[in-house]
Amino acid sequence: MTIAVMQPYFLPYIGYFQLIKTVDKFVVYDNIEFTKKGWINRNRILVNGKDEYFTLPLKKDSDYLHIDKRRLADLFEVEKNKILRKIAACYKKAPFFEVVFPLIEKVFNENEDNLFKFIYHSLLVVCSYLGIGTEVIVSSSLPINHQLKSQDKVISICKALNATHYINPIGGVELYSAKAFEENNIKLSFIKSGELNYQQFQNEFIPWLSILDVMMFNSKEKIQQYLQSDYILI
Repeated sequence: MTIAVMQPYFLPYIGYFQLIKTVDKFVVYDNIEFTKKGWINRNRILVNGKDEYFTLPLKKDSDYLHIDKRRLADLFEVEKNKILRKIAACYKKAPFFEVVFPLIEKVFNENEDNLFKFIYHSLLVVCSYLGIGTEVIVSSSLPINHQLKSQDKVISICKALNATHYINPIGGVELYSAKAFEENNIKLSFIKSGELNYQQFQNEFIPWLSILDVMMFNSKEKIQQYLQSDYILI
């Protein structure tokens, strides 16, 4: 059985969903520290031919709190409407806007201020739309020593799920030791996304934007093709 383990990212790039699609079970961390300036509560969209960040505003709190202890800011109701208006303005002429925008509204209108639960819901909504049936498991639900870190924690999760194959994004190749996984009878592989390219209006293509961008410009069937074949395992 293959598994992957990742932080929760908000409307992440297509490679994140390729990883979910590739494995039998996908574990998403809720009980690790929030990372500032990462992809947990922000991503990028296309704005007038250039990439621009959109961010979920958070309540001020300790940087050491786990993701599942962080909350959306009180002003989120106001900010989410600003973000939705910007998305609508930027993508209203995209070929699949009428289908995708209600889905994005559903994501943003989730009645939840817990950051992890909000992002977890968004992942499930997108997976459902894209026809990804992989089981998504919350890390804190697993019977492991949650004080473990990095590779040791991943190996422990693999054992808890009786996994024989662990797959990680190619960006983490230096974080893991094939020998350590082999000693625990687990195969270690890395997934590398292909050079995805599609028409973004008449603009020069900007890669690796939020899955939101991919969905606005591509049919569900086309995205499923990307998910199925536009990557390699190393």
